[in-house]
Amino acid sequence: MAAEEHPFTHFVRTLGRGKTSSRDLTQQEAHEAMQLIMEGSVHPEQLGAFLMLLRVKEETAEEIAGFCTGVQSRWAPLPSVSVDIDWSCYAGKKRQLPWLVLVQCLLADLGYRQCIHGTRGHTPGRLYVQDVYQTLGLPVLQSREDLTTWDPAQPAFLPLAVLAPQLEEIIQLRHLLGLRSPVHSFARLLNPFAAPTVLQAIFHPGYHKLHQGAAALLGYQTTLVIKGDGGEFERNPHADLTQYWSRMGQTSETTLPRVFTDRANRLEVLDIKELLAVWRGQSNDRYGEAAVTETLALALEAHENLTPEQARDRARQTWSERNRSLL
Repeated sequence: MAAEEHPFTHFVRTLGRGKTSSRDLTQQEAHEAMQLIMEGSVHPEQLGAFLMLLRVKEETAEEIAGFCTGVQSRWAPLPSVSVDIDWSCYAGKKRQLPWLVLVQCLLADLGYRQCIHGTRGHTPGRLYVQDVYQTLGLPVLQSREDLTTWDPAQPAFLPLAVLAPQLEEIIQLRHLLGLRSPVHSFARLLNPFAAPTVLQAIFHPGYHKLHQGAAALLGYQTTLVIKGDGGEFERNPHADLTQYWSRMGQTSETTLPRVFTDRANRLEVLDIKELLAVWRGQSNDRYGEAAVTETLALALEAHENLTPEQARDRARQTWSERNRSLL
């Protein structure tokens, strides 16, 4: 008597039937496949094959959107929290300090509630935002119980291990598989508290339009995707910037010219003390201050629907009037 086929087998077979017979998953198929993964009903062999077939093929916007909704339909219920801005931090920094943390503090000081989620440790030699929060004494939520007492008026880091531990386990498979998985991409678009503004950065070429398209399929109110420094949502002021917008399903692109015409110098050592010194006015850092104000301007442009010039003026004023005793 033949064994009954496992329900996940269909998805592996769809991706792996060869050059002429394999195809992309539909959005609904991606949704159903991720539901099975979240339920823990997929065999390790199936999961490994599925992840690597997707890695070789590369994901589509429909697949990314389906993975997101599949996760959202199966993770443990989240408390009802009002959030203004969803900010994903999954890449880590290796060439420049994580100036985006100061931007998150400025947004909190302006009264904007943020969900800052991400992970750490999957790529050697990088400084992750979660570690920076711990070093600076900013809250890192350690459990789902912490979500019930979290004051969203202050910046706090929500680890993926708390939000969706199944996905954290898959991301950490990079040490075993030697390659990134689709989770590295779609986790950035999870938007767990349905914030009206989603800020997302991608480093690798070609993925910006992919994530822009996925955000449109997901119907998020406003999503801004950029090529951020190191893959984090942080502007490099030495480079032109293309903004990939998705607003209620409609996509568009705009380009901002570089702030500085010279090239940025790579830091040999990433010393978090320098972040504090610049915040407190004890040190001047041309690159850092521009990275902060320009990144803040992007966030304000997206959330407040400002022009780039209006957003830049407001960002610079916010920086000059910051509460230096906050950190």
